[in-house]
Amino acid sequence: MLTGAQVKPYLLGIVTVFVIWRMYIRVRRIVGRQKVSAIRSWVAVCVFPILIAMLLVGAFTRPLLSLSGFAGVAIGVALGIYGLRHTKFEGSSEGHFYTPGAHIGIALALLFIGRVTYKLIHKYMLTSSYTQSPAEIVESPLTLFIIGTLVGYFATYAFGLLRWRRTGVAPTIATNTPSSGA
Repeated sequence: MLTGAQVKPYLLGIVTVFVIWRMYIRVRRIVGRQKVSAIRSWVAVCVFPILIAMLLVGAFTRPLLSLSGFAGVAIGVALGIYGLRHTKFEGSSEGHFYTPGAHIGIALALLFIGRVTYKLIHKYMLTSSYTQSPAEIVESPLTLFIIGTLVGYFATYAFGLLRWRRTGVAPTIATNTPSSGA
């Protein structure tokens, strides 16, 4: 029979393989031309704000946590608008497609996965057994900031996709063109 000390390396290995696999799936989903999925977009628009609201209500008594969560959401919304402006939208007889400027989505996904991995490894190295409750994972202002940024970005991006799909109006990049005239 294996003892707890012998099981830990296997558990860490399984978690590492799972995290790498999820990063691969996330990057594949973010890069390249994609068909707009109304269901996935609606889920993101509805579920992400509920998720961040629940986290922020839990952090309400701790001002630093609340502030970091709100700041993360504000930055995420700004990044979502920026990302939408750098997305290529295509409407065809096959459906609605978009090609995202993948840099922001990939960076945020890797940042989040890196933070979760850090928290898990940090707890694994400091304690003989993993006894942290799920609520303790978001008790760090940095973690809540990263979650807020991710949620704000993906909810804003999904909202922009739904808006474009419905109205056909894609966000444009503002350009400074000289006006003709005297």
